Amino acid sequence: MDTRFLDDLNPGDRFTSPGITLTEAEIIDFALRYDPQSFHLDAVAAAESPYGGLIASGFQSLALCFRLFIQSGILAESSMGSPGIDELRWLAPVRPGDTLHTEVDVLEVRPSSTRPDRGIARFKYTAVNQRGETVLSFIVAHLLRRRPAG
Repeated sequence: MDTRFLDDLNPGDRFTSPGITLTEAEIIDFALRYDPQSFHLDAVAAAESPYGGLIASGFQSLALCFRLFIQSGILAESSMGSPGIDELRWLAPVRPGDTLHTEVDVLEVRPSSTRPDRGIARFKYTAVNQRGETVLSFIVAHLLRRRPAG
């Protein structure tokens, strides 16, 4: 695992996750629990929707995109959470059988002026499908530990 601390990051750094394929069952299961709209739950109803077929919830795509990066372990020892997400955009539908991967770009690295053991790094997350289409993007301000002395 290649853990990074705030001090190890620079604007312009990029990380790319492995891909994961969404199944129809996963899409429907998530929708039943968290986003029960017909175009996420019912293939017949979804065919009549503006999407022309079943699509994943944007919240599912967001959570999956975030998970793919976090599972890389890059922030495993440094993450202290996040004060929020900015500029969330759902840009294209995610359908059963789509394979997504996450590309994460470091936008800004800023040590805290009052807490010398930490700082904020702003990352732009982009979820890309198997056709190279961007399906969603968002910016996370990660609260990160600085590299321990020694």
